[in-house]
Amino acid sequence: MSGATGAGGATGGLAGGQQAYGGPTPPPPPSTPPAGGFSQPTTYAKGQPTPPRGTRVPGTPGAPGQGGGQARRPGPGPSSGGGTGRTRKARLRVTKADPWSVMKVSFLLSLALGVIIIVAAAVLWMTLDGLGVFSSLSGTLKDVTGSGSDSSSAFNLMDYIGFGKVMLFTVLIALVDIVLMTALATLAAFIYNSAAGFTGGIELTLAEED
Repeated sequence: MSGATGAGGATGGLAGGQQAYGGPTPPPPPSTPPAGGFSQPTTYAKGQPTPPRGTRVPGTPGAPGQGGGQARRPGPGPSSGGGTGRTRKARLRVTKADPWSVMKVSFLLSLALGVIIIVAAAVLWMTLDGLGVFSSLSGTLKDVTGSGSDSSSAFNLMDYIGFGKVMLFTVLIALVDIVLMTALATLAAFIYNSAAGFTGGIELTLAEED
């Protein structure tokens, strides 16, 4: 008798379980929306359109159609036409010049200038010699001094303006130029820093290019 009752209870429980599983599922309890008023992550069925991110949930404060507030509206975008933009300007002041950087830059510039002087002197001498200027000057000086027949006492211009002597003289000038320009530029940086301490330095106005 007890075994039959147990079997009947098990059968009834199984039938009740099948009925509860196959029956309609009760709706989930409504969840309270967050304070921000945005919808919670929701799983949508395949093919169902999803609302854009940040959509207001109906019934929340600030949602459209509710009295809690007004929806935000995007601000006006920048106008594409009409009127020219204002040119931005910046006023800067040079208050200090680093003597070490000034010395390096001035040394490189003076070195480049010295090389240019040497090359220019060599090109100029070879051009004049190719045109026969030096030979003409030597012949003219011999005729003026009257030493054309006596070659031993004749004045030779090329002894003074020969290519070797001209290049040696040019190199010396270039070296002096390098030393003087570097020293003067560095000294000028020290003087400028001293003057800028009293006057504030040179003021520059920089404008943005249109």
